[in-house]
Amino acid sequence: MARILLLHSMYGLRPAVHQAADRLRAAGHDVHVPDLYDGRVVDTPEEGIAIKEEIGRDELLKRAVAAAAPLSEDRLVYAGFSLGAAIAQNLALGDERSRGLLLMHGTSDMADGVAADDLPVQLHVADPDTYEPADWLNTWYLRMRRARADVEVFRYPGVGHLFTDPELPDHDAEAAERAWAIALDFLADL
Repeated sequence: MARILLLHSMYGLRPAVHQAADRLRAAGHDVHVPDLYDGRVVDTPEEGIAIKEEIGRDELLKRAVAAAAPLSEDRLVYAGFSLGAAIAQNLALGDERSRGLLLMHGTSDMADGVAADDLPVQLHVADPDTYEPADWLNTWYLRMRRARADVEVFRYPGVGHLFTDPELPDHDAEAAERAWAIALDFLADL
């Protein structure tokens, strides 16, 4: 059983995030799902980007750190969807007690010299993905390996960016089930 901090995408804390948390709980995990948008939920990427820019990257990170702080003594697994994955990556790389990192649909840049000694990392991403281009993903992977993370990347050809979200046009049921099966095995092994 892992204690997981699960962070929402730029769409906000939508029902799909709660469904994902329930799926993880059904597998025996303790899942915490903070709302980084203060209750706001949107329907389009443009609205999501507007809220993200209004709140600001630093404030979103500060809110995520505040959500993680009371839980971090328990060696958290950080997880997230798209924007939430990028934030989760920053938290996991900054927490020397981090137990793992599960990235669904997103990554973040990394500072030079970051160490992630043997941190288990798993990424699930569309192929191609307009938000995560192949060149970027290759660079990200190499930087993660240089940081000594134990990283796996799973690419899903022909699906949309947030393919695990059943309420969005990107949804692909078959790819989503495959991604969740792999992710649950990853979490079970931590």
